[in-house]
Amino acid sequence: AGLLLGALAAYLTAPRSGEPLPRGGDFTLGAADGPVALAGLRGRLVLIYFGYASCPDVCPTSLALTTAPLKELTPAELERVRVLFISVDPGRDTPAKLKQYAGYFHPNITGVTGSPEALAAVAARYGAAYRMTPVESAAGYVVDHTSVTSVVALDGRLVEQLPHGTTPPDIVAAIRRWL
Repeated sequence: AGLLLGALAAYLTAPRSGEPLPRGGDFTLGAADGPVALAGLRGRLVLIYFGYASCPDVCPTSLALTTAPLKELTPAELERVRVLFISVDPGRDTPAKLKQYAGYFHPNITGVTGSPEALAAVAARYGAAYRMTPVESAAGYVVDHTSVTSVVALDGRLVEQLPHGTTPPDIVAAIRRWL
């Protein structure tokens, strides 16, 4: 049931052609190596994905789809691209756990999280939705969440959102469009 609700939430909140983008904006969240501020990443293209490390399918799929294009970039392009995996499950996802999880995918992916209030504010600015849903399992709950990758340009503006399932060639094209 939780997976179906997650899929429905992703569908209902996926970006639609012609709709205005959310406002985006700067934020600072915690990572294993210290605070990460979006403003500190100016001059780099930043891909932002909201999810959680215990996600059984959507998050690892989305991160894998993002990792493949990073391997297609030239070294100079790759130097200018970062991915932020923002965990909306701060109760389970410590910065140390997120560092290990993100490291499975690519060194340019940084896992970050924050207080529930900080996460809610950042998610709202990026049009991300999530909610904890109780389930009968050892975990006790799943997190239903949108599955959209936000593209933040070199100057810090949110310029595009890529829906779940965007193909690696299309992700490479989006990266190169804004580099």
